[in-house]
Amino acid sequence: MSLKKKTAAFHLGIKMPRIPGRCPKVGVARFSILSNGSLVLMKLAMGIVSGSVSIISEAIHSTLDLFASIIAFVAVWISDSPPDRDHPYGHGKYENVSGVIESLLILLASGWIIYEAIHKILSNKPIKSVGAGFIVMMVSAAVNLIVSRKIYQVAKASDSIALEADALHLKVDVYVSLGVGCGLLLIWMTGWNLLDPIVAMVIALFIVKKAYDLFKNAYSPLLDSSLPENDIDEIEIIIKKHCCDTIKYHNLRTRRAGARKYIDLHLEVPAGMPVEQAHAICDKIEGDIVCTLKSAEVNIHVEVLKAG
Repeated sequence: MSLKKKTAAFHLGIKMPRIPGRCPKVGVARFSILSNGSLVLMKLAMGIVSGSVSIISEAIHSTLDLFASIIAFVAVWISDSPPDRDHPYGHGKYENVSGVIESLLILLASGWIIYEAIHKILSNKPIKSVGAGFIVMMVSAAVNLIVSRKIYQVAKASDSIALEADALHLKVDVYVSLGVGCGLLLIWMTGWNLLDPIVAMVIALFIVKKAYDLFKNAYSPLLDSSLPENDIDEIEIIIKKHCCDTIKYHNLRTRRAGARKYIDLHLEVPAGMPVEQAHAICDKIEGDIVCTLKSAEVNIHVEVLKAG
């Protein structure tokens, strides 16, 4: 005899209507699009006026940040949708897909920056308006620092991979803008224009590392990899608190889809235990796990403990 527990919302078949723009994830993703769009226009204009390849490279990077913000916006909008007939486990993996796309965009940007830097070394054209370019980079760093912190707070609160990736984009943009600004300052002090493409190539290598980390974090859940070891350890500690010589568990499995964490296991109970009592134990295990791990969904399969 077996008994399967399901989450309450799924069990009752309840679908809560979504109200566009009311979700904090969607709101902060929209805010990211607006701030990135403004910075792209500012950097691109200054890069063209000054002829600085490092500023242009930053404008390219920010353009991809803008695309990434748009992708993150779409991903969190869709992933926030409730489960349906075609997607009974929800739409969480749209966030992982967006993270993979963002990482590929970053790699594309780094290749373009390196190409522009090599072209700049060969042409050795002087840079104009160094002071104005420095101011633009400092303003960009300040704006992205504020926006990235806001997005990161919402990402942590909602356990959103898409927003965490977007916040990481902007955090790196802060360091990159500071790097470009410092490079322009050194050019102003020394007159050595070669510093501009050198800074641009250093930026490109930094971006490649960022793309690799993002790709690894976003792609792994698409393969239904297990939750991190520390999460699994916490889950096992909780389960063992409710086990004894006559109550055991096995076949613990975990996976992640976007912000959702899925845990299922088999719980063995002694023959003759009332169904209500088995349900009560499952409820306690599920409640403790959900309180410990954000956005967790627990499925417990109850079995009669085999003799011997």
